[in-house]
Amino acid sequence: MPKLTTSVDYSDRDRSITINSYTTVLRHPKVPYELFATYWRDVHGPLCARIPGLGWYVQTHLARAQDARLWPALDGIQPFPDYELDGGVEIGFHSAADQAAFNEACPILFADEQNMFAATVAYALPKGSTTLVDRVADPSPNADDGLDRIHLHLGAAHDDAAAFGDRVGRLARALAADEAVLRVRLHLPDPYDNAKPAPPAPNVGHEVPAERRLIAILDLAFASPLDRSLFYASDAFVRACDGLAADIAHAAPFAVSGVYTYVRDKQLTLAGLRGSRPAQLIERLGARNQVAADVRHLLHTGTLLGR
Repeated sequence: MPKLTTSVDYSDRDRSITINSYTTVLRHPKVPYELFATYWRDVHGPLCARIPGLGWYVQTHLARAQDARLWPALDGIQPFPDYELDGGVEIGFHSAADQAAFNEACPILFADEQNMFAATVAYALPKGSTTLVDRVADPSPNADDGLDRIHLHLGAAHDDAAAFGDRVGRLARALAADEAVLRVRLHLPDPYDNAKPAPPAPNVGHEVPAERRLIAILDLAFASPLDRSLFYASDAFVRACDGLAADIAHAAPFAVSGVYTYVRDKQLTLAGLRGSRPAQLIERLGARNQVAADVRHLLHTGTLLGR
């Protein structure tokens, strides 16, 4: 069952992440999906979590099989052409100094990307992202928590980043105002520059077509697909979408198959320390010795506590 409340808004807990990035990831076609997902969660994830400076690290795995009502067709807004993704990653920092420490150490991380990714594109969010509402109690999910989660990618209809951001922001606020929408987190990254590919991982693609140069991402959650469908049929949603095509040309919704948190508030989660699936096993068996200070110290340092 999801750790869920519909009466408390936890959005303030994300404000410490003042600098963020959202990276789209595409699986290498030669790597079977289950191998890809396991490696990303349990090998790459703990490696990234240990890079100095991190304040926030979350993998969102996206499902290729999606229902037809993730986001309704709207007049004047078309799907992105040839847009497939297997995940989105948030890597965030409490300060510019923390980000600089991460950037200095991250070549050891980027060398690993070629083992599983065909393409990764890191969109910069130098002013961070905004959580407008979050009524999900668990601050560090490490599972498919049973909620109906979506990442909605929107592409600008023009090159005016300010006007695009303003219209997407108004849409996000309208969605957050409705009780059917449990979570709205908005990413409004800087326009992507193919001349400065990011991240600089070898043997991995980092270019985007023109329609994905200026995008926004809405991280949404509903209690169920039925709640989502009913909301889309509501007058409030119709009003929220009025005139969107003036600023938004493309939309692509992606179904979330799992959210895995490795670092929160500059601290390793159990998934960050042990890997996502091992952390699930520890929780399922109630193995409290595995979360004790002496075990954490041994895994961090390779030495016994007090020696």
